[in-house]
Amino acid sequence: MSAADTTTPAKVPPPRLAPPPPAAPRTPRKRRTSGSAATPWALLAPCLLILALVLGYPLVRLVTLSFQKFGQSQLWGFQPAESVGFDNFTNVLGDGEFWAVVVRTIVFAAGSVIFTMVVGMLIALLLQRVSGWVKTLINIVLVASWGMPIIVATTVFKWLFDSDYGIFNALLSKLPGVDMVGHNWFASGPQGLAVIMLLVVWGAVPFVVITLSAGLTQVPAELEEAARLDGAGSWGVFRYVTLPILKPIIVMLTTLSVIWDMGVFPQVFVMRGGHPEDEFQLLTTYSYDRAFVVNDYAQGSAIALLTVLLMLGVVAVYMRQMLKIGEVE
Repeated sequence: MSAADTTTPAKVPPPRLAPPPPAAPRTPRKRRTSGSAATPWALLAPCLLILALVLGYPLVRLVTLSFQKFGQSQLWGFQPAESVGFDNFTNVLGDGEFWAVVVRTIVFAAGSVIFTMVVGMLIALLLQRVSGWVKTLINIVLVASWGMPIIVATTVFKWLFDSDYGIFNALLSKLPGVDMVGHNWFASGPQGLAVIMLLVVWGAVPFVVITLSAGLTQVPAELEEAARLDGAGSWGVFRYVTLPILKPIIVMLTTLSVIWDMGVFPQVFVMRGGHPEDEFQLLTTYSYDRAFVVNDYAQGSAIALLTVLLMLGVVAVYMRQMLKIGEVE
């Protein structure tokens, strides 16, 4: 046997296979957008139809009446309605009493909104620091007061602040040096409106507290702890951590409160026995008196339309603030 036969043959490595060519990119299939774009409108159609029927016709009728001469003669069909252009608005805007009512309404709404938001925020923060059963009890009380009908709540407040039998005067009279027995809170406009403001705030605070409490649950505890480690106190944590996170909710609640408080009617109407005095008149009651007491339905419609435009201005400010918040986020 030769040396060539005993030598182990060297192993030849297998040839490397060429990598497969890259697959051609798949062209994404175009989804049908016609059906998906129409779906939201189809779902909103019933709601929009109901809004058009419930709010559309009254609003159109309100605008029409505000440009006409419409009194009892026109109401009973003795005379046709006459178009007077902008005369109703000119008479309303040129009346000093109207501007006094506007200022009174703005002051009343601003005080109610500020008081509501401050008290609501304090109660919401308090609920984060109490035990479970106390929090449940407070929530039950809030929901009960929120669900109470406005007429019932107004009647209760009339009894609380009654000059002869009011429990509020009796409690204040127990303080040293205070004698409120027989005090009539509605003898002056500012005091009477302050009582009505308390009634409005009492009915609005539960919604604010529940909403803010839900928002506080979304504040990360890590951010609060980091702020405390950096030396921030309770006010600093609230100002620089909690408040910025709650800003969208606060803007929403403030705007809704302004709209609701500028539209206050049953509280004033019932509290004053259906005949609010001049110093108790707000835009809603003033429009009602012009339309159904003076029987000038056109001027009452003009005042109501100006009130709607004023509220739309508030809504425009709200939408602008929400858009700014969305851009920052």
